[in-house]
Amino acid sequence: MVILIDDPLWPAHGRMWAHLVSDSDLDELHAFAEANGIPRRGFDLDHYDVPDDAHARLVAAGATHVGGHELVRRLIASGLRVRGRDRPRR
Repeated sequence: MVILIDDPLWPAHGRMWAHLVSDSDLDELHAFAEANGIPRRGFDLDHYDVPDDAHARLVAAGATHVGGHELVRRLIASGLRVRGRDRPRR
């Protein structure tokens, strides 16, 4: 299993956000997030939204930094990707 993180390029709530995903297992993604202080409320069906100030800490803890396109490509390949049209409407 590899935990992947992209660049914090997504603005929301007055800060920038990155995505944290697994290339194979959501349980291990949840365990990694919990062990590194990322709250479960940050989970969005197939990824965690993580604030820019956590990025370096998560990489130091073992997350592999990749570009956004690579992150999505590997998430799709894992079979864990939840497509936009399959997401619940808010």
